[in-house]
Amino acid sequence: MSNGNSITVVGNLTRDPELRYTASGTAKAQLGVAVNRRWQNRQTNEWEEATSFFTVVCWREMAEHVGESLQQGARVVVTGRLEQRSWETEQGEKRSVVEIVADEIGPSLRWATAKVEKAERRSGDGAKQGVPAAAPAGGGGYDESEEPF
Repeated sequence: MSNGNSITVVGNLTRDPELRYTASGTAKAQLGVAVNRRWQNRQTNEWEEATSFFTVVCWREMAEHVGESLQQGARVVVTGRLEQRSWETEQGEKRSVVEIVADEIGPSLRWATAKVEKAERRSGDGAKQGVPAAAPAGGGGYDESEEPF
């Protein structure tokens, strides 16, 4: 996607991925990623650290793969786009959040190893087919008409 809204973060999962399904049966996974930044303070020569926390959302087969493959503490590389989502609470209060909608998620192999297994593609009824999963045309975005859970 070359819309100028892309982000890559490398960090650790703060919790196991939360896999749910929309009313129409579309898989959605939500995960928390903590990204640490470390630098040396030039005045004190002390090392300082800050942590940023991001909510990452992924859809369909990627959501199911993330749910099966990743656990709390795993170091991951996430690329995607920033999206703002707004809603109103039952009390009428307006809420808003900025999330990373993932285009790709993978384990970081800097300090770990991983065994990659090609996933079987599922048909529309959920049955597995013998064809490897392929990225949909247009970069694998999600149907914006889907209801978030």
